[in-house]
Amino acid sequence: MSGTIACVFAGGGTGGHLYPGLAVAERLRATAPGITVRTLFLCSDRPIDAAILRAEGATFAPLSAKPAGLKPRALLRFLRAWPSAVRTAADLIARERDAAGGRVIVVAMGGFVAAPAVRAARTLRVPIVLVNLDAAPGKANRLIARSADACLTAAIGDAPHWWTRVPPIVRATALPPGPPQECRRRLGLDPERRTLVISGGSQGAGTINDAILALLVRRPALLQGWQVFHQCGDKGDQALRDAYARAGMAAVVTPFHRAMGEVWGAADLAISRAGAGSVAEAWASATPCLFLPYPYHRDQHQKRNAEPLARVGGAVIVDDQVDPAANAAALEPELDRLSRDPEALAAMRASLRSLGPADGADRVAEALLTRLGATGA
Repeated sequence: MSGTIACVFAGGGTGGHLYPGLAVAERLRATAPGITVRTLFLCSDRPIDAAILRAEGATFAPLSAKPAGLKPRALLRFLRAWPSAVRTAADLIARERDAAGGRVIVVAMGGFVAAPAVRAARTLRVPIVLVNLDAAPGKANRLIARSADACLTAAIGDAPHWWTRVPPIVRATALPPGPPQECRRRLGLDPERRTLVISGGSQGAGTINDAILALLVRRPALLQGWQVFHQCGDKGDQALRDAYARAGMAAVVTPFHRAMGEVWGAADLAISRAGAGSVAEAWASATPCLFLPYPYHRDQHQKRNAEPLARVGGAVIVDDQVDPAANAAALEPELDRLSRDPEALAAMRASLRSLGPADGADRVAEALLTRLGATGA
């Protein structure tokens, strides 16, 4: 089959909503030879969205959407932004529909940006597919599901039984490009040294950064057996560099690293947030993890995201207590145990491999092509 199809991905505000959409887009192009695949990302107006999508060479347009909130000021911002966001989304979806000769679909990746795009799609009678990423679907996803033509979920958790489950969704650049020695070399690390990766996700995590700073003061010898790659976000990178230097440690500290496959491939162990994207990438790369889920979500969905990996013995969930000293104290025994026992790390990695392939991007791409009548290409 030939011709043109258009997929409008709606989601943003963090890399966790964007990267899975990018992964699906790349698989669409790979699995639909002979078809021209147009993709457009409707994202938030936060700088992180533009930075990620521009680096990936994606076509995107920001919407003025704002998160809904119970406080009067947040609710007012949401209500003021909503009409403009819906109008902009409708204009852009209609343009894609015309360019694709009517074969267009809106893929809601979750979050506050997806809601006005879905509203616009309903008005235009454009099909909608929801792709849920978190183990506890958020309010926006639960509302979107009511009008979606199909609901897919890449998380094991509280999704309704009639949603279709798919494996984790991971983009190609988040998969290790080679053996650990090659990945470490690309990151500027010693290829032969044991490596600890610390990551708070695309925006960093202040409580994780602070916990490491406290640990370097509390018990620096615990970390000195490792070389470290630390993705810390756009604040506090110099303080971390100074702290590692004072401890006499080899460490690469960076606010953001695009090719996360190199990072996961380099790791013997990772300390990480438990956003859906980070959990999926740990699964895909079989990287043993100490997960510190984001502590401020009321539904604790990051903790639920990590539970499947913890249940098979491939990860340990450490509650983020916010206080740096408390978090350092909680991490200390786990780091001590795993530093002394390489066989335990090997067993964790084997457990993660037993989970199977993280090929959710292929499954979602197939579902979209079927909806668009573009199978058999």
